[in-house]
Amino acid sequence: QVQLVESGGGLVQPGGSLRLSCVGSGFTFRDFAMMWYRQTPGNERESVASITSFGKIIDYPDFAKGRFTISRDNAKNTVYLQMNSLKLEDTAEYYCVARSLFAEYWGQGTQVVVSS
Repeated sequence: QVQLVESGGGLVQPGGSLRLSCVGSGFTFRDFAMMWYRQTPGNERESVASITSFGKIIDYPDFAKGRFTISRDNAKNTVYLQMNSLKLEDTAEYYCVARSLFAEYWGQGTQVVVSS
């Protein structure tokens, strides 16, 4: 059974930091590119960060550049998203995604709320 379990979300003040984690199981984690997406109510999901199976980071979208960092630890089947200098507009549900040529898996999401 494939699972992607996100954690690390929560309430943070503007300017603060959070580190999201996503643990994968039930598939060969090291063979999959990993991504983080986010979604706010009424809006489409948008890509936040991507990292290849080999650990190469795909360019970040403009809103994430300089603030967000994706990394992975294949030994722990885990992908991380370090988010710094958080802004009110970063409030969203954050999803972990595993993707290969043949399959795509999504986690259930973890909520991030940036509020003063």
